[in-house]
Amino acid sequence: MTETGMGFVNPGATEHPHRQIAAVLRGKIRRGDWAAGEQLPSIPAMAAMFGVAKQTIQRTVDQLRIEGLLITKPGSGTYVRGTRRRLNRLSRGRYGAHRGYHADLAARYRQHLTEVGRALPPAEVADIFGISDSTELLVRRYLVRTQDAAVEMGASWLLPKDAGGTSLERFESFGRPLYQEVEEATGRRYITATDTLSARLPTREEAELLQIRPDTPVLHLLHVAYDEDHRPIEAAQATWPGPMTTLVEEYKVPEPRPDTDPGVFLE
Repeated sequence: MTETGMGFVNPGATEHPHRQIAAVLRGKIRRGDWAAGEQLPSIPAMAAMFGVAKQTIQRTVDQLRIEGLLITKPGSGTYVRGTRRRLNRLSRGRYGAHRGYHADLAARYRQHLTEVGRALPPAEVADIFGISDSTELLVRRYLVRTQDAAVEMGASWLLPKDAGGTSLERFESFGRPLYQEVEEATGRRYITATDTLSARLPTREEAELLQIRPDTPVLHLLHVAYDEDHRPIEAAQATWPGPMTTLVEEYKVPEPRPDTDPGVFLE
């Protein structure tokens, strides 16, 4: 057994050494021994502390980075990541209470418009509108940043026949949620919406813009809004670094019907 002031590694244990060390470091972070933003010792220094190879410490750091506890800045070092970003951006949260605006989001995060124009949509968006991959749509791309890093990238796709020649084609941000601008510009009302959330590895562009390693998973949301005839108005994509993002959806549980036997479960 190798023991240091930071913890111990038991070579006879069934748990791999890098997992044993990860448990020690995870405990220090959760106890607050290492604060958010604090830099960890170098890989060689920790290898010496635990009496293991540098590759073992690298595997430990990689594991905790995937879990979202650590962040590695190229050329700088490894740091304790801050609190996970808690989002309420699924259908109900997107439109706010009584179709209002979440002003607190604007205060904490800065959305930067990066592109407005005609472009070929990805397959998942083309399928929503029932068009071929070679048909252009109007796209509005953006990047959301905190003071420290990019935390979200996304795009809203609209039909040119709806949005062409309107304010939606201008490279400018609006002082209200995009859906309100779309409703006014197109005359179409958002009635229902669906969300499809998936986890995957990032594309090269996503990894570069979000400043994450290619093996860091991302959460990807495809949000589709429909009018009263269930025709799609907008297809919106949003991508977040998975380890630092928590998506929250709050909803009411319906009351049981008076004529339903609570002891009977239907499948």
